[in-house]
Amino acid sequence: MNKLKSKTRIQLPWNSLGLVAVLLVLILFFGFVSDYFFSAVTFRTLANQIPALTVIAVGMTFVLLIAGIDLSVGSVMALCAAVMGVLIVDQQTSIFLALISALLVGLICGTINGFISAKWGIPSFVVTLGMLEIARGGAYLATNSETKYLGESVGFIGSPIPGFGISFALVAAIFVVILAQWILSKTLFGRYMIAIGTNEEAVRLSGVNPLFWKVLVFALAGLLAGLGGIFQLGYLQSADPNAGIGLELAAIAAVVIGGTSLSGGRGSVVNSFLGVLIIAVMQSGLAQLGVSEPSKRIITGMVIIVAVLFDQFREPLGRLFQRKRA
Repeated sequence: MNKLKSKTRIQLPWNSLGLVAVLLVLILFFGFVSDYFFSAVTFRTLANQIPALTVIAVGMTFVLLIAGIDLSVGSVMALCAAVMGVLIVDQQTSIFLALISALLVGLICGTINGFISAKWGIPSFVVTLGMLEIARGGAYLATNSETKYLGESVGFIGSPIPGFGISFALVAAIFVVILAQWILSKTLFGRYMIAIGTNEEAVRLSGVNPLFWKVLVFALAGLLAGLGGIFQLGYLQSADPNAGIGLELAAIAAVVIGGTSLSGGRGSVVNSFLGVLIIAVMQSGLAQLGVSEPSKRIITGMVIIVAVLFDQFREPLGRLFQRKRA
């Protein structure tokens, strides 16, 4: 286990400071070029829109840490929200039972992803691409391709708490970020995730079976996608089977911007949250400037490519900097 500890790589605090600086620059830029960006309404709206993406980005961080990827999270989120909507609207089920059912569906989808990928060595890209289609089809079948309107019965989840301006979903999402960062930094599970992403064979030779831990990571990603579905349901007060299309790309973008390596073994949940904030501010600012949706997608794609390129050159530049200091 000492060997595993020596190979783990947790990002340094200056990375977080750099992300905070980028976030502040974006806020100042959009505040300068837009007449309406600097307002309580803008920031309140931003705060209450990000909980779903936040918890999904947490799960994506864990998946990328073990050198995997999960393309199904957007569709799984839609399926979980659809299940919850159908249970409440059509079956008159209690909200509590519907919540548990949505989380269970997400957990099952994630577990299937992890087991198939880890057990038979199938690339997670392929497995989760298949689950993307299965979950999306399931969402359409569950709702009969219709939006289920729930109204105020679930409004307490996504609506601002009176007197605070932020929603219960945002408070819960921030708690998830804090808990996940603690798991990553302070627990055996966190060390195993980083070690598996760094050198899975070394983990296996040390006597640890990576299968269980990899399945657990994907199961958690599915569970958090289910939680994201609940948050979105509470915010929109409806279950739309088309919801979450492309959300996996936004989650990957946020996590990569946060510095989590696509090759595994390095990352930070807090930095992923900062990546979510950067994506949210960028999309909101561009919308206020009248930038079209296709143009926003192009800009988001360019940001992903730049972040990946930066990740590729991060370590060589770091080693060069250390040699110069020496």
